[in-house]
Amino acid sequence: MTAFTLYTPREGGLQRLHPLTVLALVAFCLVAGLALAGAGAPYAVFLLVVLPLAAWGRVLPNLLGAAWKVALPFAVSVFLIQGLFWTDGTPLAGLGPLSVKREGLIFAAQSTGRILAVVSSFLLLSLTTRPDRLMIALQQAGVPNALTYIILATIQIAPRFQAKAQTVLDAQRARGLETEGGFVRRVRALAPLAVPLVLGSIVDIEERAIALEARAFSRPGPRTTLLTLKDSRTQRIVRWLLVAAMVVAVIAGVLTRLPR
Repeated sequence: MTAFTLYTPREGGLQRLHPLTVLALVAFCLVAGLALAGAGAPYAVFLLVVLPLAAWGRVLPNLLGAAWKVALPFAVSVFLIQGLFWTDGTPLAGLGPLSVKREGLIFAAQSTGRILAVVSSFLLLSLTTRPDRLMIALQQAGVPNALTYIILATIQIAPRFQAKAQTVLDAQRARGLETEGGFVRRVRALAPLAVPLVLGSIVDIEERAIALEARAFSRPGPRTTLLTLKDSRTQRIVRWLLVAAMVVAVIAGVLTRLPR
């Protein structure tokens, strides 16, 4: 992992692909995981598509570790809330005045699978694709600079925020702030950590805007780059096939949800 990005340098097969091919694969995982009907569809996409691609890119342990940390709290909360407070459902077990509903558990399982598919797909892209290569690929494909920046900023927002939060935490600890201990002590330390983090993020946005203008971000016309991206006809065909597969997944999801 490098600064301000989750990219992990590996000599895997996924890293040798064109960035647009990796982006198409990730987009297919997202669309299939969200569009296909059934509680098991997102899990099938995760197990049969995302995990093999992560293993091919040699980032499987990194992806599993990060996806677990994000999906587990969501899964616990949604199963508790939807399972116990689902209205007009089929009770499966009683828990005092509350009861676990079958429909609530199905909805919770499907919601957890979808968030797992979304999170793992973004992690797959972030772990295996260098941001600068993706930016150049998008620009060469004719994507507007503003949209390219939005995509790259979305990928980098979590690691940048995490790095800045760690910097603020280390600085406050050096000044004698106690950030460990009981619940009350942690709550008291929240404000001295949150205020510099928010203000620092605002300043960081201004600095990035100045840096972009210094690099002629808004200048129209072709650009030169030191990086050379290797593409092939086979990969272009694969990308179009993935786009067609996304369309089929959306149509299949719509048709299966129509009342019979």
